[in-house]
Amino acid sequence: MNEQDSLRRFVFEKLGVRGEWVSLTKSWQAAKEPQQAAPEALIQLGQALVAATLLSATVKFNGSLILQLQGDGALKTVVAQATHDRHIRGLAHGSADLMPGTLQDMYGQGYLVLTIKSTNAEPYQGIVTLEGKQLSDALETYFAQSEQLPTRLWLFANQTQAAGLFLQELPGVIHQRDDWERICLLAETVTPEELFNLPCEELLYRLFNQDEITLFDAEAVQFSCHCSQQKIEQTLFSLGRQDLEALLSERGGSISVNCEFCARHYEFDAIDVEKLLVDGAAAAEKLH
Repeated sequence: MNEQDSLRRFVFEKLGVRGEWVSLTKSWQAAKEPQQAAPEALIQLGQALVAATLLSATVKFNGSLILQLQGDGALKTVVAQATHDRHIRGLAHGSADLMPGTLQDMYGQGYLVLTIKSTNAEPYQGIVTLEGKQLSDALETYFAQSEQLPTRLWLFANQTQAAGLFLQELPGVIHQRDDWERICLLAETVTPEELFNLPCEELLYRLFNQDEITLFDAEAVQFSCHCSQQKIEQTLFSLGRQDLEALLSERGGSISVNCEFCARHYEFDAIDVEKLLVDGAAAAEKLH
């Protein structure tokens, strides 16, 4: 497996600490390509995709984990989604003149929303304010407030690669505070270049060669968008006949829809719209 698009989990057996490493290259470039956003917005998107991938491996679920950052500043929205089987996609919206800065510099007054939608459990959602220098700060605050689990993240992205490291105390284990602090201090020395370029095993040895680590098999990560004709039709049907006919009139007899995640184009003329209205009504009738 190409380690450049994979996630690996590991455990410090004697310390009660778990970790994850992720490296994205092709999947990151594929996710970034449809986005028409400022370079700094794309960097933020890359970090968010790394974070979403790491977080998707911390819980058992069958569905999708969505990390959304929203604000009233130059960077309006960043959304990163990772499924239980490590399929990722994302989008970023912001001003063309966005400059690097703290979270508040970029997002203004904003918040972070973490949502887990699973077919085998009730939806979960957690919200924290966007405070700190970078995304990892906000996520560490989220874990401190919502999970009460000491957690550290290192998230890096450039125009070609995105990578990250995650450490967390295992719940229900008696921990030595000195051990946790020592591991975090060692991890703090990691550089973007090391995360971008070193294989996982080599990186972990460089950082933690005095500790006993169990490293699990790599899990492939890939870009994938699950938009479809059916989902777009369901969205249009929800608008209702009056609004759809108004849209057709305004847009010269056809409705164009572009997926913001993958830029796939969908086109609906008057006949298509009539068909989806009739089919949708028939499907709704069957449910009653």
